[in-house]
Amino acid sequence: LTFPLLSVTLLVSFGSSMLYGYNLAVVNSPAEHIQAFYNATWSRRYGHGLAPGPLTLLYALTVSIFALGGLVGSLLVGVLVERYGRNGALSRSALLVLLAGGFMGFSRELGSPEMVIIGRSITGLHSGICLSVVPLYLGEIAPKNLRGFLGLMPTIFICLGVFSAQVLGLPELLGKDRFWPLFLSVVVVPASLQLLLLHCFPESPRYLLIERNDVCGATKALHRFLGTPDVQDVIEEMKEERRSLSSMEMVSVWQLLRDRSVRWQTLSVVVVNAGMQLSGIDAIWFYTNTIFQNAGIPVSQIPYTTLGTGAIEVVAGLIGCFTIERVGRRPLIITGFCAMGVCSAGITISLLLQAALPWMRYVSVACVVGIIAGFCMGPAGVPFLMTAELFMQSHRPAAYIVGGSLNWLCNFTVGFIFPFLQMSAGAFCYLVFCGVCLLVALYVYLIIPETKNKTFMEISHIFA
Repeated sequence: LTFPLLSVTLLVSFGSSMLYGYNLAVVNSPAEHIQAFYNATWSRRYGHGLAPGPLTLLYALTVSIFALGGLVGSLLVGVLVERYGRNGALSRSALLVLLAGGFMGFSRELGSPEMVIIGRSITGLHSGICLSVVPLYLGEIAPKNLRGFLGLMPTIFICLGVFSAQVLGLPELLGKDRFWPLFLSVVVVPASLQLLLLHCFPESPRYLLIERNDVCGATKALHRFLGTPDVQDVIEEMKEERRSLSSMEMVSVWQLLRDRSVRWQTLSVVVVNAGMQLSGIDAIWFYTNTIFQNAGIPVSQIPYTTLGTGAIEVVAGLIGCFTIERVGRRPLIITGFCAMGVCSAGITISLLLQAALPWMRYVSVACVVGIIAGFCMGPAGVPFLMTAELFMQSHRPAAYIVGGSLNWLCNFTVGFIFPFLQMSAGAFCYLVFCGVCLLVALYVYLIIPETKNKTFMEISHIFA
């Protein structure tokens, strides 16, 4: 593990992945203040406030528009990484965060709820790009024995992003009414740092050699990342992959979906990415305070309870990162989904028994913690890592478009529908998440092979 390899991993994780986690959780604590701003603005414009139903709808749109932006961003990944490379796509995408920060930071001064919604959609666009490009970049620059460790590093920063939003959202910090625009626009700081420093690191060697036929550039990049002059074995492995793809151009999404030779890889990407979002984790992140309030936690204690769950996320992410090369991908993702499924059922049971047994509220909190810990240990990062590992260079960008699109589409669906599902189904809404988690765990157990310490060519031969 060389200094340049670790440095670029930390930089892109801090400047991109962390923003995804931050933007997932940033709307949780200031929800009341943002809704009050929407209501006051509507009253000034039209002479009357918003009814509870339309106000909930407008706020649900603010929360979930982030995922629609992410969907659009994920669809652009193939074009961006082919035209600008992995490093170049990440550098340019940081400009979107500066634009979004400006919209959200000045929204109250200009009395415009629309600016909050536009800013949220632009941050989603950035996250949609980076959520696919970061693991793609790290998966291609990492040696095979470090691919799992470096591939899960962004997961730790996603958890740190969520935790940062929970800390800054405390009433003693930026959780006050007058600070929520600043709270939303803090994202410009990590993005600016990435924009300034990322150009100091080379492009992905696999991209340079296989897609650009730049052997000299790929060799220099490998020297820098691996810290050794002896990189001939890696160069030969990449040349072998390029020869196997010599008669094949970069495939489109439509070609990927029609290609029978990779149908199980494609189906696996669809299942784990859709399952990751339909597991209910977004409902937990977007509406943590509401869930705890419904569980009977005193309002004054909710921000600190939420903060405790954020700390557990970081610890769980670290456990996953440091154990993935020891235990492998499959055990982590199967264990994570099973834990989430059991805890989702536990929330339903505890909420149903809470009227008779008031102490069951603490069981609800424990189950929420279990869902978060299970997610951060495996399902949070392994699907993105597996997308890089299951496909050859020609299919990889299209696979990320498919996985990313489903990821964000399901993210939007959960974020938008969950408040209404909770109102109509009550405690039973969590049983839906339970079923999804257990089915995904079963699929991974039966279908997906272990990819630890295998080259991309070896993984392709296993599926073949």
